[in-house]
Amino acid sequence: MTSYSPKEYWTGVAEDSRCEDATGNAPVLHPGAPAWFNCVIDRLQFRAVRRALALAAVPPGAHILDVGCGTGRWLRRYVTIGYQVTGVDATPAMLQIAQRLGTVVPLIAGEAQRLPFADAAFDCVTDITVLQHIPRSLQPFALGEMLRVVKPGGRLILMELIRGKGAHIFPRIPLDWIQLVTVHGAKPMDWFGQEFLLLDRMFTRAAQVAVRRNGRHALNDAFPGASESHHSTAARRAYWGVRRVTVSFSAWADPIVERICPRAFATHGVFIFQK
Repeated sequence: MTSYSPKEYWTGVAEDSRCEDATGNAPVLHPGAPAWFNCVIDRLQFRAVRRALALAAVPPGAHILDVGCGTGRWLRRYVTIGYQVTGVDATPAMLQIAQRLGTVVPLIAGEAQRLPFADAAFDCVTDITVLQHIPRSLQPFALGEMLRVVKPGGRLILMELIRGKGAHIFPRIPLDWIQLVTVHGAKPMDWFGQEFLLLDRMFTRAAQVAVRRNGRHALNDAFPGASESHHSTAARRAYWGVRRVTVSFSAWADPIVERICPRAFATHGVFIFQK
């Protein structure tokens, strides 16, 4: 079995994506997904990040470090909001994309578990879906480093997966994320669920079950007389055609769903801490 290296994985993603769009979403969200899908997910995440910054009471002019800044989408937004920002990422190829997309703030190559900054250098550190891609054994070291570079009284904002699994995904339940941070002496301020997308999750789960049960026979029945490549293309179009409806409705309904469902039912948790 080949061991997983976050740096090698994200280097491959950056090179394969060849991102030239105005957002840089594909390499850092869902490579291979339609652009409209990544735009919806990005919009939901931006809404959550703005909410977290408000709950954390990060004042305008504060110096924010974005760990795992990737293609710089948060850096560019933080600038427009009025923050001073620095980005760090372990993948030079991602930083090159960020530069191509017009990110003009400092971009530093470095790993989350070995941040190349002095103690107490920043007012706030943000980590948006970064730790979930770092092996579990390294996550505590990365969190320790993030808190090391935050000023006393400063804030740490995390958005991480609280469900799911995968070869390069290492989520934790909410209590685990909170305990990993508080062991370093930080105090939890608040947390909320992000990205419920109930109808879309129901559809994708049903589609996965159908494929596991029926496999290629389902495609042959749906598209008789076509080649295997055509089966694949037609199935993909049908799949994303349905998801365009389920995702759009789910995104619209998410604020309502959040009031009804437990926050732990979301896909991600957004956690705010004070050092």
